[in-house]
Amino acid sequence: MATGRTHRPATRSRGIPEATVARLPLYLRALTALSERSVPTVSSEELAAAAGVNSAKLRKDFSYLGSYGTRGVGYDVEYLVYQISRELGLTQDWPIVMVGIGNLGAALANYGGFASRGFRVAALIDADPSMVGRPVAGMPVQFIDDLERIVAENGVSIGVIATPAGAAQQVCDRLVAAGVTSILNFAPTVLSVPDGVDVRKVDLSIELQILAFHEQRKAGEEAGGEAILPPVVRDAAAVTPAEGRKGPDGDMPAVMPA
Repeated sequence: MATGRTHRPATRSRGIPEATVARLPLYLRALTALSERSVPTVSSEELAAAAGVNSAKLRKDFSYLGSYGTRGVGYDVEYLVYQISRELGLTQDWPIVMVGIGNLGAALANYGGFASRGFRVAALIDADPSMVGRPVAGMPVQFIDDLERIVAENGVSIGVIATPAGAAQQVCDRLVAAGVTSILNFAPTVLSVPDGVDVRKVDLSIELQILAFHEQRKAGEEAGGEAILPPVVRDAAAVTPAEGRKGPDGDMPAVMPA
C-alpha cells in the first residue's frame, strides 16, 4: 500500500500555482456533492458558483490540469473528481498522526471524513498519562514518548498538532525529526520549521476576529458611514493613562498596546 512517505503530490512539478492548488479542494467538495446526486455533467458557471469562485478563474485553474470541458456540455463530474483527487494525491493512502487529544483533538479525531478523502488516522497521541489507552474515535490514545516509533512504523509524513500553544513547537520539532514533512497546526502559535517542511495553520480566533472586523464595518455603513468603535475602545480613548484602572502592578494604561 502506498504511503505519504514515498509518494508526493505532483502539483509542484507540474507548475500548478499555489493559489490554484488552494482552490482544488473547493472544486472537489462541490464535485463530490454533485457526484453523490448522480449529476453527470456540470457547466463552469454552475461549478464556479458552487465552489464560490468566478467561472473565468475556474476555467484557468482547470487548464493547468489539462481539463477544458466540452462546449455546450460542460465538465464530466466523475472524471473531474478523479483528476483533482489524483492531483491532490488523494488516490493513495496518507497515514496521519494527531498529537494533542484534548477537546479539539478529540473532535478532530471523531471527524468521519478523513477516510473518504484519502487520509487514515494512524495514531492519536497525548502527553497526559491519564489519557493513554483511553479510546477516542475507536482508537486507544498512545503516549507521546512513542511518537518517533509510531511515525516510523506507519510511514507517516503528515502530522496534526492540536496541543496547547506552549507545547506545539516541541511537538513540531519531534515530528520533523522523526520524518514528518507536512504539518497541520491547530495550536494558537506560529511554528518554526526547516526548509522542505510545509505547515498549514488553522486559527479559529483569527477567523472570528476578521469576521468581527467586517461586522463592525457593516454596522458603520448602516449608521450612515460613521465609523463605530466598540464601547470599551471608545471609552478608553477618552481616558488618559493617569486615569487608567489600577492593575496588579500599579496604574494600567487605558489603552493597552497591541
